[in-house]
Amino acid sequence: MKKNTEKTNVMRILDQKKIPYKTYCYIDSGVISGIDVAIVLNQDPHQVFKTLVTIANSNNNYVFLLPVHRELDLKKAAKAVGEKSISMIKSKDLLPLTGYIHGGCSPIGMKKQFRTVIDASAADYDTIIFSAGKIGYQVETSLNELKKVVRFELYDLTVN
Repeated sequence: MKKNTEKTNVMRILDQKKIPYKTYCYIDSGVISGIDVAIVLNQDPHQVFKTLVTIANSNNNYVFLLPVHRELDLKKAAKAVGEKSISMIKSKDLLPLTGYIHGGCSPIGMKKQFRTVIDASAADYDTIIFSAGKIGYQVETSLNELKKVVRFELYDLTVN
């Protein structure tokens, strides 16, 4: 992998807040799926998280982070945020809502700060890896550091 010289908005926000992080670049790999990203980066898929944006019947949006190899349990997710039901937002709605495109969505630096829930398994790791806000780039930081830029709670979110 080539050394990442490009700064994404997420990295600039982390720098501004003086939050330590590592970056990963897989831009030349051609991979898209989160599992493939973890493999290309030689990282544990349990530690690499994807960012999913949902909409509830109430029209509120919620952000969920979960390991790339797991599926979001929509019932658990709804329960986590006190909604009757939620569904994934349509891909075409992602960019206008968050400022990010599918495959490059990060919990940091969205147009608006949505209620964010991270799968409880994240607490098993010193750091987690997630999108740096652009396809081909990932960042790694601890939950304690992430808390300085994103308000979130932990909850069991995945399909068993």
